[in-house]
Amino acid sequence: MDGRRRDRASFPVALAACTPKAETEAPTATAEDASAPIPTESGGGEFTLVGTTAELTQQGFLTSDAFSEPVIVIEDPTSAGALIALSAKCTHTGCTVAWQEDLFACPCHGSKFNPDGSVVNGPADKPLAQYAAKIEGDSVLVAAS
Repeated sequence: MDGRRRDRASFPVALAACTPKAETEAPTATAEDASAPIPTESGGGEFTLVGTTAELTQQGFLTSDAFSEPVIVIEDPTSAGALIALSAKCTHTGCTVAWQEDLFACPCHGSKFNPDGSVVNGPADKPLAQYAAKIEGDSVLVAAS
């Protein structure tokens, strides 16, 4: 037929060739972009990448400042393959707790917390706040809220 029909037929090919690559590929999350919430395979809301399973195994814990307060993640000592994610902010005066072998300890006033966040001894009298956490592939993820 005429040249106009041929031009119209090539329009979708030309448009696809001009589409930026970033729009055609699914985004991926990396440890360098840990603060970005990412959708997960199992659904159920947005989780944030806080590290890898290799880092968790090597260090024994992971920490993240991607939330409204610092978060610390450990492997659940009572359940293989499960994680515990807690606020790292002591409920006494807000100092940052540290994971020490089998307890969370506050360096400011000596409060200690069990792996589940419950108080072992004060002066803190409230448990550490809990977050949902899971492993997907080799990524350690914590719920954004």
